[in-house]
Amino acid sequence: MLDSSGGLGHPRLLSIWIPSLMRFDRHLLVRLFGFRGAFLHGDTLVADRWRFLRRHLPLTRNGETLLDVGCGSGLFTIGAAKRGYQATGLSWDERNQQTAQTRAQICGVPGTSFPIQDLRDLDRRDDLKERFDVVLNCENIEHILNDDKLMRDIAGCLKPGGRLLFTSPFYYYHALSSADYGPFSTEEDGGHVRRGYTIGMLRELCDLSGLMIEEVTTCSGFFSQQVCKVHRLFLGAGWLAIIPLRWMPRLFDSVLMRFGLRGYSICMVAYKPRFGSSESQVKTANAAQIDVANI
Repeated sequence: MLDSSGGLGHPRLLSIWIPSLMRFDRHLLVRLFGFRGAFLHGDTLVADRWRFLRRHLPLTRNGETLLDVGCGSGLFTIGAAKRGYQATGLSWDERNQQTAQTRAQICGVPGTSFPIQDLRDLDRRDDLKERFDVVLNCENIEHILNDDKLMRDIAGCLKPGGRLLFTSPFYYYHALSSADYGPFSTEEDGGHVRRGYTIGMLRELCDLSGLMIEEVTTCSGFFSQQVCKVHRLFLGAGWLAIIPLRWMPRLFDSVLMRFGLRGYSICMVAYKPRFGSSESQVKTANAAQIDVANI
């Protein structure tokens, strides 16, 4: 790279040069910066969710299996694979799955797989039943009308003793845009079909699915939400506009949320009992956990 007096290293030229190259190679940031580069494609809310997931995905060499239900472009699936999990990411979108597979190769986890799957038909995949130690479901279920069925199907993919790591918009969020006020779609057209989830709604889904809630919290606090607004304001160039601001949420939000400020997304860890607990035992355990939920 040339010097800052007018070569390619000049900040204003960089703001033109990198986006121009990305038109020809949408994996450019991943090629340049590896797995971390993939986060630059998304807003700060994506990074917040990964920090929640990473806390519950300890490094492993034990061959644990992980399923990412609604994996998008595969960022969290790839991240889990880099932490040692045998990871599979499911999505209905063929283009996203191709993107995910390419980025997995670039990031050094070529064994990660990305089959195409309509999540509404997850129960038809007998090969996935009770196969996984961990299932991820992040910012996906709010797009599905029959969320009860999806949650039961997710539970069916977990081994006894397996864990679900889950995020979705928090019902009591502060809106980031006018779309967050609704109206929400009455059809599964890619948009949100509901505002989000409360603690009680998650308890209801887990009770019906036989999952025990271990933790409920929120992520993406005030500063992350403000940086996300900047990202959306600049549309395709948003990733570049927020680079100087990305440090702010990580520094300030964790402090603010300790004082009761809620995040944009609700986060949950749930557990599939190893010993076949009864429905009443699950409900009792979930009620007790909800009583101490810190949000």
